[in-house]
Amino acid sequence: MIVLKFGGSSVADAARLRQVADLVLAARAQQPCVVLSAMGKTTDALFAAARAAAAGDLDSALQSVADAFARGDTTARELLANAPEQLLACESALATMREELQVLLRGTALLRELTPRTNDAIVAHGERIATTVFAALLQARGAMVTHLDARCVLRTDARFGAATPIRPAIAALAAQHLAPPLATGSIVVTQGYVGSTSEGFTTTLGRGGSDWSAALLGEALRASEVQIWTDVEGVLTADPRIVPGARPILTLSPAEAAELAAFGAKVLHPATIQPAVEAGIPVTVRHTQRPLGSFTTIDPRRATTARNGLAALATRGPVTVLTMTSTRMLAASGYLARLFAAFGELGICVDLVVTAEVAVSCTVEPDAPLERLVQALDGLARVEILRDRAIVCGVGEGLRTAPHVVERACRALGSITPELIGFGGNERNLSFVVRQSEAALAMQRLHAEFFAERANRAAAAEVSR
Repeated sequence: MIVLKFGGSSVADAARLRQVADLVLAARAQQPCVVLSAMGKTTDALFAAARAAAAGDLDSALQSVADAFARGDTTARELLANAPEQLLACESALATMREELQVLLRGTALLRELTPRTNDAIVAHGERIATTVFAALLQARGAMVTHLDARCVLRTDARFGAATPIRPAIAALAAQHLAPPLATGSIVVTQGYVGSTSEGFTTTLGRGGSDWSAALLGEALRASEVQIWTDVEGVLTADPRIVPGARPILTLSPAEAAELAAFGAKVLHPATIQPAVEAGIPVTVRHTQRPLGSFTTIDPRRATTARNGLAALATRGPVTVLTMTSTRMLAASGYLARLFAAFGELGICVDLVVTAEVAVSCTVEPDAPLERLVQALDGLARVEILRDRAIVCGVGEGLRTAPHVVERACRALGSITPELIGFGGNERNLSFVVRQSEAALAMQRLHAEFFAERANRAAAAEVSR
């Protein structure tokens, strides 16, 4: 069986939901478990309603909710115009949810208090609206459907707003509630992002939670694949806004995906798909509007396979470069530990580190408390600060042993002089720190050097077909 997850842009309106239904029905033979996000901006509207209620503005809160449910009602009527039985059941379910949500908001407004637990109970309605409408659509099209409340399966702890899944419990509950209907040929439709504690309190998994839900269910069900359907044709070799010739990448290892995510690429965050990766389940990133187009497979089996070159480029900036100089660090044990202890005490995260005999350079976020850091390092090192820099990163398995990669990259940069170069810290990362104003040009030159030949080969193959 497979898990198919559809994000908010994929379920935004009636037209998109019809496309999703086509995809799900086409995969019926693969026993699909379907995980949906909320429709469009519904979750944002529910967060706004919760805040308004906590501020005592009940009218605004109820209006936000009315607007969200009006979109659900309108979509249901458009999709189910020729299926009166399903439409009536769908409208009844939505009305019950709306009344439940109004009670929560009235209580919040009365107390002028919004607890994390209540906030989760409010915002979880977005995914519930989407799955209610979609399950009715599949039934209207003749499919056997099980509309399952994710709170029956996605067991979590009680950290409301950012709950941690309890994976052994999820596996047991999936075997109890999900596996039987799937085995009988029923399509399971459930919510992403939403879970519950063992006491039955509604929880949410935080940003990226729907991807996480899909991976958790894939692991629990031992799926053959987890498909993440979104609005891009997989992961690209570079940001297309910077490099117009960027192309989809066919496969990535989980480690490559992690590096790209860390350096700013718009790729699935590795933490959200980790359960599937650990279970050896491939995760594919696909375009809902172009189901026959290119897509990327994040394949756990690729982790030990050297690519022998770059897979993709990413850039992140602005960042700030700090260079700390002192003759006291020469052959002094423990000096770097004392130096970076000051970073830890101030909560400053370090990205890239390069050391020399009497100096250490590193990159930090531009909003780091640098004045306090300089004071903390007084007497330990002299600090030079360079602002408005960017990290340009090339990622690929086996990069450290690939021939001539550094030579080619430096040659491609041409007149752009890197201020820091990081290489060899792991097998798959080559990073340059350049001026923020030069980052786009650096990306374009590196992409032309490492990917133009591949693009030409792909174009020639398409022509020959």
